[in-house]
Amino acid sequence: MEIIIQVAMVVVTTTTGYFIIKEIFSNAFLGLFGAIGGLALGYVILKLENKLKDIQLKTIMGSLIGATISLLVANLFISKILLALALIKDKPITLPIYIYILLYFVMGYLGFRIGEKKSQTIDLSKLPLLDKMEEAEDAKILDTSTIIDGRIADICETGFIEGTFIIPQFVLYELQHIADNQDPIKRTRGRRGLDILHKMQKQAYVKVKIVDYEFPKLKDVDTKLIALAKKLNGKIVTNDYNLNKVAELQGVEVLNLNQLATALKPAILPGEQMNTKILKEGKEYGQGIGYLDDGTMIVVDDAKKLLGKTVDVVVTSVLQTTSGRMIFAKLKGQAEKELFFSDEYKIEEQVR
Repeated sequence: MEIIIQVAMVVVTTTTGYFIIKEIFSNAFLGLFGAIGGLALGYVILKLENKLKDIQLKTIMGSLIGATISLLVANLFISKILLALALIKDKPITLPIYIYILLYFVMGYLGFRIGEKKSQTIDLSKLPLLDKMEEAEDAKILDTSTIIDGRIADICETGFIEGTFIIPQFVLYELQHIADNQDPIKRTRGRRGLDILHKMQKQAYVKVKIVDYEFPKLKDVDTKLIALAKKLNGKIVTNDYNLNKVAELQGVEVLNLNQLATALKPAILPGEQMNTKILKEGKEYGQGIGYLDDGTMIVVDDAKKLLGKTVDVVVTSVLQTTSGRMIFAKLKGQAEKELFFSDEYKIEEQVR
């Protein structure tokens, strides 16, 4: 539907451009130049439309109101000047056209800029109809942990998640603060987060929108995120377990990337065989710790003596925790021995 309207608009500007120039110069050939001009005007309007989509409604309202008031003031000012001069010279006075242009342009510009700046203080929540117009369709609000984590950019690149991603200014400030930190680890994390945002802005499947909603009475970033999600009727995307729970308690829908990653991991059942490298000692006596490629921890009995070696193991159980999945396993040789003796015992029991 949108494409049809845009095509219709370009056709109208092209056609009217042709007839306007043709009527002015009474020449059908020159009308072709009018058609080209109308086509160019349609193209400019479409580009301008794309730019205006990214501007907040309150910014447009503030700029227009500021420009309108300043032009009215300029008109009143000129009228007073002409009246004063007419009284002094006792005859009607006219000013040169360039004075009108100068005054209207200067006042219009000042009003536009002041209105744009002051628009940031407008609270559209007091105007329900306009507040709904400000809402982004299918808005997903990113918190700092999700941006720094970086997996959200990879997920978006696959095309599985679409819609508008909202980045609040207070999250952007927090990222900038982390990126400026004296601690090199934190500084690297903050810069990585900014790089992830740049990467997402270039992707075709999602739209990244930075908003400047502020909640002066709220000090905590997590609380502001929940308030913004309620305001925009959006969802919070996070890796933070505590934010996840608090948001759900307040009726805000949450998309947790850790839960998504857990859901996408292949199911591992007791009895399956795999191989892993024993990297460190476990907490219990004789245990060794290894990891799968996705970071899942494997606790292997009696593998402490095999540190640094890659071994075949058999899964004995899988434990799902809030922070992820843990796999418990035994060395393949040991598991086969236990299975052999178990089968031998069963045979003896049957013979008896």
